[in-house]
Amino acid sequence: MKINGTLINYYFHCQRQCYLHANRINLEDNSEDVRIGKILHEINEEKSKKSEISIDNIKIDKLTRDYLVEIKKSDSDPEAVKWQVLLYLYKLKQKGVERKGKIEFIEKNRQDKKVHYIELDEVNEKELLDILEKIETLINQDTPPQAKFENKCKKCAYYEYCFI
Repeated sequence: MKINGTLINYYFHCQRQCYLHANRINLEDNSEDVRIGKILHEINEEKSKKSEISIDNIKIDKLTRDYLVEIKKSDSDPEAVKWQVLLYLYKLKQKGVERKGKIEFIEKNRQDKKVHYIELDEVNEKELLDILEKIETLINQDTPPQAKFENKCKKCAYYEYCFI
């Protein structure tokens, strides 16, 4: 399976969620947060008169002359978003397109600012490749990782599945 932004985001958020999604157990249609995120993306597309850009198996929210822009509803998991953007920058680099990353959070709850900048350098590119290998290993296991039942789990689209 080709790893996309959703999978890398889920890997950092919850490895069980990553496994389930990669193995086509999709419960996101029942999630209010997922619906809100999709609506926000649609509103932003209409405002900017630009649509998402699809390259291979990734969807980029916006591409400017200088930046690859990823827009998120909230700053609840900035580390996951950082690696998602680094994956996108890596994919663009493979196509001969060099950009810097820009992450825009619509709701700022945990971070001190709404916009974060990131660049794909040698160090994080190497780490990204290691992470991609770990994700491949994870999603090819016979069974999902055990559920952890943390506070953040209550908002997860897969929450009910973890009790089975």
